[in-house]
Parts: sequence; structure tokens; C-alpha cells
Amino acid sequence: MCPLPQQPSHVAKSPRDVLDGIFAFPPNRDTLGGTSYLIVGNEGNILIDCPALDQTNLDFLRSHGGVKWLFLTHRGAIGRTAEIQQNYGCEVMIQEQEAYLLPGLTVTTFTQEFDLTPTAKAIWTPGHSPGSSCLYYNYQGGVLFSGRHLLPNQQGEPVPLRTAKTFHWPRQIKSLQTILEAFTPETLQYICPGANTGFLRGKRSIDTAYQRLSSLDLKALLQTQPLI
Repeated sequence: MCPLPQQPSHVAKSPRDVLDGIFAFPPNRDTLGGTSYLIVGNEGNILIDCPALDQTNLDFLRSHGGVKWLFLTHRGAIGRTAEIQQNYGCEVMIQEQEAYLLPGLTVTTFTQEFDLTPTAKAIWTPGHSPGSSCLYYNYQGGVLFSGRHLLPNQQGEPVPLRTAKTFHWPRQIKSLQTILEAFTPETLQYICPGANTGFLRGKRSIDTAYQRLSSLDLKALLQTQPLI
């Protein structure tokens, strides 16, 4: 008699709606608790960072039309990129300084900015890592997928967080200034952070994003000591 198949010890959670046509995946252990997102768009779907490759997520991606682009916000979000590209035949994009971490893959790189679609643009925001980047989606007043460049603190406010592994803190603050100069309250309504989403306490994104960022004291932030 054949043994019964082993049942998983837990049921994988399904991705959830963030905004219309945008979904967030559960935190991924492969990327140290990183949160990935899927934009379902007319110009092809964009996956931001690598979700866990469990059957629930694979089925979800297939049921929503697969993946055209996999955009990696930083080196720590690479996860199982090779398997995602193999499964979906998608184009992989990462800032040029971190492309060497994807040997053997077909990769599209960029320097400062790159338009993936008429409504989605990659923006280099170095500091957290040399190639740390954000994806801006011109939709519903503007959505910034911030990777680990901007994360919610314990109060749910978007901030740059300095850790012992931060590549270059002054550059990260300068990258925040670049974001403030590039957008306005009318063009940056939401932030979808790449980690610490538990601090949002049930909210699915950070709203009034530009106003929150513009209220930060950048000079004081420069003096911040690394988190242990």
C-alpha cells in the first residue's frame, strides 16, 4: 500500500490586494522577510522582488497571466530569480552594479532610470546597497515600490533605516532627497515597502506618502546611528 502524501505543517497564505491591480505576497524567508508585489497591467505584469516559490504563489502568478518583468530592488531581494525566469520566461531587471550577482541569467540593467512600461519606471536610489532601486508606478496618484530604501518604522511612518549592513548612509539620504525632488503630493500618493510590513498594522500601503516623506528632517537623519 502506498503511503499517503505528507501534508504541509501550515497552509501557505495567498497574496492579498493592496490597491486595484496590485497584490502583495507574504514575507519571504529566502529574502529575510522581504515583501514582493505584483502589478497586473495591460502592458504585461511586473513582479517586484522574489516571493517564496510555493505552490500557492506559483498558481497565483499563473492565474493572473504570468510575469513579463521581474524587477529587483536590491541584491537581498534576488531569492530564486533563476527559477522564476525559467518558469515564466520573464525579463529580469536590476541596477547595473548588482547584475554580477545573477551569473548565467539574461538580465536587463539600467544606470539612473529605465521605463519598463509607459506607466512604470525604475529609479536608482543607492544607499541601502550600491544598486538599491525603487519602482514608480504612475497609477492612482502614484505608487512607489521602495524595496528596502524606505521602510515603515514602528509607528508605520516611511523612513530610511540605517543598519550595520547599510552600504552608504549619506547616499541613502541623498536618494531620499532625489525622490522628494522628482515627485509632488499629487504624483506620489502611496508607498509599498519591501519589508517591515507588519508595522503597517493591517494597512496595505503607506498613504499620503509625499507629505510623510517631506516632513522628515534629513539633517537629523544623517546623524542617525546604525540599528543593532
